[in-house]
Amino acid sequence: MLLCVDIGNTNIKLGLYRGEQLVTHWRIFTDPSKLADEYAVLLLSLFETENIDKNDIDGCAISSVVPDLTIAFRDLVKRHLKLKPVIVGEVKKPVIHINANNPKEVGPDLIANAVGAVSRYGAPCIVIGFGTATTFSAVSADGQFQGVAIAPGINTAGESLFNAGAMLPKVDLHKPEHVIGKNTILALQSGLIYGFAGLVEGLVRRMKTELGGEAKVVATGGLANLIACEVDCIDAVEPELTLLGVRIIYEKNKS
Repeated sequence: MLLCVDIGNTNIKLGLYRGEQLVTHWRIFTDPSKLADEYAVLLLSLFETENIDKNDIDGCAISSVVPDLTIAFRDLVKRHLKLKPVIVGEVKKPVIHINANNPKEVGPDLIANAVGAVSRYGAPCIVIGFGTATTFSAVSADGQFQGVAIAPGINTAGESLFNAGAMLPKVDLHKPEHVIGKNTILALQSGLIYGFAGLVEGLVRRMKTELGGEAKVVATGGLANLIACEVDCIDAVEPELTLLGVRIIYEKNKS
């Protein structure tokens, strides 16, 4: 089996593949202060809950935007699984050409998302990642990664607003019935939900124009479904898109 790891600023996704089938997956909180052995204890306990023998894992691939945890998980995999992981962003055989001023600036998660989206839906495509940041990655018709637009994440923007406004309460992200809020809570929910829906529609429209017309729009991330229900421009929601891309990159570089 192949262990795929996607280390984000907020969450870490772990998935086990048998061939092309995602057998099981988990999501845990990102804590950069944890040591490799601490994460090893957690990982091995997750294996135990699903009766998975660590000796059945014969490969590992890691996508990470947290440098300290890249090192920790590399050490974890080497010591506890006896494997040398493939690190997205350090591979010798790139799966997608990055047409950016500095390709090394493009996050490994964005690369994996683009690879996963192209493999499933073809090109051109736009991949929206709803995470700590809201990212819009553009892939042209010839399959080249053209660039990214980055906006605040919904939760990130909300936390910033709540912290800056002394009289603004923290609210849950639930869609209100009306855009015009009759109280502070409804007003905040409207601004966050419908405001981000408008942001998504606007950026997708502009990106499609620059790509030359139509493009498949694929969304991923924890809040993808919340916004996808409020817009007409998202064609598909793929919660485990990053893990899919990580697996494909591993297959091209496992030797």
